[in-house]
Amino acid sequence: MLSKFLKTLTHGLVTANIIYGVSMLCAQIAVAQTAHGISMHGEPSLPADYKKFSFADSRTVIGGKLTRAEIGSFDSLNPFLVRGTAPEGLRDFVFESLMVRHNDEPFTLYGLLAESVETAEDRSAVTFTLRKEARFSDGMPVRAEDVIFSYETLKERGRPNHRYYYGQVTSVERPSPGKVKFVFNTENPDRELPLIIGLMPILPEHVYKGAAFDDVSMKRPVGSGPYIIETIEPGRRITYRRHKNYWGISLPFNNGRHNIDRLEYEYFRDDNSAFEAFKAGLIDLWRETDPKRWQTGYNFPAARDGRIIKKEIKTGIPSGLRGFVFNTRNKSFKNTEVRHALSLVFNFDWINKSLFSGAYQRTESYFQNSDLSAQRQPASPSEMKILRGARLPRDILQNGYVAPSGDEKGQNRQARQAAIDLLKKSGYAVVNGRLVHKRSGDALTFEILVQTREDERLALTYGRMLSSIGVTAKVRYVDATQYQNRLQSFDFDMIIYNWYASLSPGNEQAFYWGSKAADQNGSRNYPGIKNKQVDRAIDALTQARNREDFTTAARALDRLIMSGHYVVPLYHLPHQWIASWSQVEHSWKHALYGAQIDSWWINPQN
Repeated sequence: MLSKFLKTLTHGLVTANIIYGVSMLCAQIAVAQTAHGISMHGEPSLPADYKKFSFADSRTVIGGKLTRAEIGSFDSLNPFLVRGTAPEGLRDFVFESLMVRHNDEPFTLYGLLAESVETAEDRSAVTFTLRKEARFSDGMPVRAEDVIFSYETLKERGRPNHRYYYGQVTSVERPSPGKVKFVFNTENPDRELPLIIGLMPILPEHVYKGAAFDDVSMKRPVGSGPYIIETIEPGRRITYRRHKNYWGISLPFNNGRHNIDRLEYEYFRDDNSAFEAFKAGLIDLWRETDPKRWQTGYNFPAARDGRIIKKEIKTGIPSGLRGFVFNTRNKSFKNTEVRHALSLVFNFDWINKSLFSGAYQRTESYFQNSDLSAQRQPASPSEMKILRGARLPRDILQNGYVAPSGDEKGQNRQARQAAIDLLKKSGYAVVNGRLVHKRSGDALTFEILVQTREDERLALTYGRMLSSIGVTAKVRYVDATQYQNRLQSFDFDMIIYNWYASLSPGNEQAFYWGSKAADQNGSRNYPGIKNKQVDRAIDALTQARNREDFTTAARALDRLIMSGHYVVPLYHLPHQWIASWSQVEHSWKHALYGAQIDSWWINPQN
């Protein structure tokens, strides 16, 4: 009887173990999700058998040439180094990534060099399976070794953002031929990292191994993209030509894209000379940023008779943040009240009416025009957990940042008095018309560094406003190379800068605002922000598993940046403004992120 019982029990335990083992195997299979795409939140909108991107038109004309204008110059054909300035288009057209972004979704990637992506449920690892047909422009196949080489090289010697992102990878594996697996820090996995790795540029090891990667010369690059460089005039012009043997031309993500045979970027010293070249027919497409010119500057023959067409393109993206940036590494700008006072003096209402015909909207939020914005939003209990320890005024917690009222007539007396009162609290006094610190005797004087005539005019205007309270702001105009070098080493008092914002902010926010980036040359933390609440908000943003937590973290970050007065916020345009000669055509549908020029085409019949 006992032996029979033991036999039955043993059989039951074996069966239970088998069931447990099968269930664990199924769980592992469920956890490892293989797909054609990956989205930051939710699922990709395009099915596995999609035919094209939503904004692309497969009935396009192939051929022609498109010339665009850029301001400044370039002195390197390596876009991955801090040293040197690379030309526009190089990263987009010559170098490809494992996956490609679909700009009609907040943040979703589809397979490019990789045909599929496999992620762990907690996103602590990601595996890419490469396309066997993928080739570099010299005909060599794209291998797993090239992916690993790119990761290791960019992590050790690439730009600061590469080093930051890829430094969070704990190991790289090759599960089988044609597959590469990246494993992340499992203690605190960043859910965006699989997408960040998916966007990593892939370099051919046989070309860039060793010292070749550090070359900042005009040596022609080798990538896997749809274009190769045809001609170069250093600093002045670069022309890309469609690669006739491009490996991915027939794949869905390229259907209706990369239609133009030659893409040319012409460099000009300033905006006005570039626009004159556009009017003369030397430039085919123009992105307008001057509202006064948009309203009154197109009264010339080609625009009147329809050869040039103006387009207002609505987008679904946040405003971003453009403004005068305080470098808090400068001791004069370490005090928040001083920064706040200098911000009060900026009279947006007068500038908008007098210089821009009232076309701009004042920026009051990094994520303005989206649900990620803290503008007019009270901080929720969940947001307060992120903000804990931050000494924010009650009105900021209730309404977010609200820009001070200006005066269209230019008087602005109330704002000036409020600024002087704040500066007195910070130890300053007006002596013989100059603002001087009472303890040190130092006058409040600083330099605004600019690289365009438009920014120079704006800085000079702001300088005159500051002089009304005894502050001296000198404006220095420098060329593009010097400007870039000084930005990368934070060698400035104040600049005008524009932080672009997307519907899916993530890892890059640490590069823009994080404490570690403040001391990292080449980062975009130009204000030098070191704030533990900002770091906490960025962490919450990248670890959010659902839209509600994500929105909460974004609002906390927005509230902290704007209330810290690190930037004197400027303004933004309500639409994208583009003018082009009539031979430039596009689909009727634009993406969520606005105009996607890589899906436009040239119609020689127009």
